Amino acid sequence: MLHLTWLRVAVFTILLGATALAAAQANLEINTPAVAAIQKSMQDRHAQLLPLYSSGAVGLTRDGGVALRDANAVPLAQRAQVNALIAAESQDRAALYREIARANARPEWESDIRATFAQRWIDKAQPGWYYQNAGGAWVRK
Repeated sequence: MLHLTWLRVAVFTILLGATALAAAQANLEINTPAVAAIQKSMQDRHAQLLPLYSSGAVGLTRDGGVALRDANAVPLAQRAQVNALIAAESQDRAALYREIARANARPEWESDIRATFAQRWIDKAQPGWYYQNAGGAWVRK
C-alpha cells in the first residue's frame, strides 16, 4: 500500500511540476476520465513492477517508458509475464502523454509532455532503481 501511495504522490508531483510546458500554459494537472483511467491502470500495475524496479530487472527509459534492463534478473519462466507488464506500462505511459496533450487541445505538445514526465519519473525513482541517461546508458540511482 505504501508503494501505491508513492506512485500517487509521484504522479501528482509530476503533474504539478514546474516545466518548460508551464511556460506554454500546458495543464499537466488535467483530470479527464481518460487520464484518470490510465492513472488507475498504472497504479494497479505498480505493485507488480516494484520488485522488478528494485531488483534492477526493469528500468525507466529516457523517453518516459519502462524497459527490461537485465533479463537475467528475471527467471525464464517469468519473462513472458514481465514483458507483458512492461508492454502494458509503456502503453499506458504513452497514452497518458497523448491524452494530456489532447486534453490541452495541443496534440503537438505530446513529445514535450513525454520529456517532462520522463525526467520527473527519474527524479522520483527510488535509490537503487535504474534509468537511462540522455545518452541511453543505464545508470543506477
